[in-house]
Amino acid sequence: MPKEIVFRSNSKVELVGYEEEPLGTDQIRGSTICSLVSQGTELAWLDGSDFPIRPGYGAVFQVEEMGSRVVNTELGQLRFCMGAHRSAQQHQECHTLPLPSGLAAETAVIARLMAVSVTTLMTTKARPGDKVVVTGSGPVGILAAHAFSVGGYDVSLVEPDPLRREQAARSGISRTLEAMPLGDSKMRGQVALVVECSGNESAVLEGCRMVRQMGEVVVVGVPWRQMTEISAHEILKEVFFNYVQLRSGWEWQVPILSRGFVWEELLEGYNNSPHSTFSGFARSMHWLAEGRVRLDGLIRKVEPGTPNEAYAAIRKRSIPEPFIVFDWLDGGKPDG
Repeated sequence: MPKEIVFRSNSKVELVGYEEEPLGTDQIRGSTICSLVSQGTELAWLDGSDFPIRPGYGAVFQVEEMGSRVVNTELGQLRFCMGAHRSAQQHQECHTLPLPSGLAAETAVIARLMAVSVTTLMTTKARPGDKVVVTGSGPVGILAAHAFSVGGYDVSLVEPDPLRREQAARSGISRTLEAMPLGDSKMRGQVALVVECSGNESAVLEGCRMVRQMGEVVVVGVPWRQMTEISAHEILKEVFFNYVQLRSGWEWQVPILSRGFVWEELLEGYNNSPHSTFSGFARSMHWLAEGRVRLDGLIRKVEPGTPNEAYAAIRKRSIPEPFIVFDWLDGGKPDG
């Protein structure tokens, strides 16, 4: 029987069996190689009250079964998906992507987090060569800095924690700062975009003070809880008098898949979007395959067999690596 991780309560996380659904004609199914932990999101779920929850963010699996209408997948192929923490994945083919040649599964799955900020890259008014400041060097922040660097922007990453700054530098980020450079006349008022990835309202306020007139401050990091006593008035004052474009970095503002207009398929819907969630995944995996992000020593593999201990360690921040993946090759194999 396949297994999955389930949040039963704030303090109870289990690995339990589940029944697979019949395979649809347009679906593929196979054993999970690894699944990615989104630390902030999953801890917020674990601290919530709506149980049970079956967490998960992204996964890589090996295709073992295919429906009759599947045409672009091969048995044995490794594919990426937005999958839960479970020992097998089952998805519509169109909601999966093949891994680029030579890209390791534990690296490919990082594309799920990289694509969070790629949405902002797709929608920003800033242009290559413009100054961009990323605040917060957690998993999303590191990858945001890389995404904009790949895109040709002049990127600075602000992070007060020295370990996180060192990890960002090790990954290939050339300019890391301990604090927002508000006293730097060559920076303040010259920044086109601040990508806020810390979830801290003080970073939003400083970002509003940092950008040029009509510059953007995009809130990518979820403000799960109040971190300071900063008032809304302080932020609104900067937004108004500095002509700041303050907006959400909601990753779902682009469609899941692009679909162009076809007259014969009019009633099936279309969006004519040049960008989508899955094109963001594809771009991210391509950049990872090119080695644009150096991840050596920055990924921790954990066993799914003892999930309570894994999430306790994540909560205590006793895992120093920024990226955490469940390794299903051993600990999550189905019984029998």
